[in-house]
Amino acid sequence: MNKFLAIATASVVASAAQAQETVVWWDFLAGGDGVRMKQMIEDFNAAHEGEIVIDATTLEWGVPYYTKVQTSVAVGEAPDIMTYHSSRIPLAIDQGLLQELTPADFETMGLGEDDFAPSIWDAVSADGAQYGMPLDTHPIVLYYNKDALEEAGRLTEDGLPMGLDSREGFTQTLQALQDSGSVNFPLASVTADGNFMFRTIYSLMGQQGGELMTDGEFLAGDNPQKLENALTVLQEWTNAGFQSTYTDYPATVALFTNGEAGMMINGVWEVPTMIDLEAEGNLFNWGAVELPVIFDQPATYSDSHVFAIPAGNDMSEEKRAAVLEVMSWFSNNSLFWATAGHIPANNSVQGTDEYQAMEPNATYSSLTENMIYDPKTPLAGVAGPIFDVMSTYFVPTLNGEMDPSEAVEEITYELNDM
Repeated sequence: MNKFLAIATASVVASAAQAQETVVWWDFLAGGDGVRMKQMIEDFNAAHEGEIVIDATTLEWGVPYYTKVQTSVAVGEAPDIMTYHSSRIPLAIDQGLLQELTPADFETMGLGEDDFAPSIWDAVSADGAQYGMPLDTHPIVLYYNKDALEEAGRLTEDGLPMGLDSREGFTQTLQALQDSGSVNFPLASVTADGNFMFRTIYSLMGQQGGELMTDGEFLAGDNPQKLENALTVLQEWTNAGFQSTYTDYPATVALFTNGEAGMMINGVWEVPTMIDLEAEGNLFNWGAVELPVIFDQPATYSDSHVFAIPAGNDMSEEKRAAVLEVMSWFSNNSLFWATAGHIPANNSVQGTDEYQAMEPNATYSSLTENMIYDPKTPLAGVAGPIFDVMSTYFVPTLNGEMDPSEAVEEITYELNDM
């Protein structure tokens, strides 16, 4: 682990603490990022021996996790600190699940608004208050097979896919990959899961300046047309044979890593998969970059892992200081967390020479200027109702079995009916 960042900030817990504080921790992190988080917890405990110890439990991601949080707060058995998705914060506030992190708390941590990108900070804010300490931002990106693109004549001298700046250019790249015969599919997408594809579709809406919610109304004004435009592009890729159909998440990753797909849209959290396969000698030359600009402007959907304190947790002054030290330390040591593919939320970590030399992270980290988060509503967020409603219509549309205009009409009605 990088030692430079390990001493980046002073402890917010007095070294003369009378007794070791145990911080009960819940997270939902598995896979490559789960392995890295467990290592960071070990490193934290070693660095704070005799002062603070994290007692960590990893729970099942998604609805089971958030249901357990809600139950634990209701019965007074919540942890001291937990990981959360920023997209779920509006619902959590509505349910009374989170404590506010006060300006004094952030001052104690040595962190504040200026340490984060505006979109990241805004995502943990509501009515002028903050309810989470951002650890990262984890957008979707375009993974690509450099060998296949080179064979198709669509790799730049800088080792990037050609055509990232326009719909026409990217279509040409997809067509060239198909014509080359080097892959079965130019693009692998999770077309069997509309929840996942929300990320891509919302990105394409954002590239048109579109909004899912405006003044409390879903798909107001010309936003239905922008959603239809996004769905139309993706359906065209399917109909042209550019995109895999009815493909679940594991199969999507397999298509790309086996060399059957020339590119893949997926989250940055798959970077460890690529790195591990490459280290074993089982992967082609690869890269990852910001999504292509299909419409008018760059825009990419993202979410953030944040640290939050459950409501109803009546901490002692010493316990709260220990929890804030945990948050501060993990933020300032998030360079190691970046090896899981995530972009550190802390600007000072992003600015280090070590991070700027980390690939492909440094290549796609520029997208933090173009990120869009879920609309601020209790209906949004990971595994939330919006995802479920839209997913019902995304899957048949993306697979060429439903007209985009019909899908948008049904989605608009159902979302506003909620």
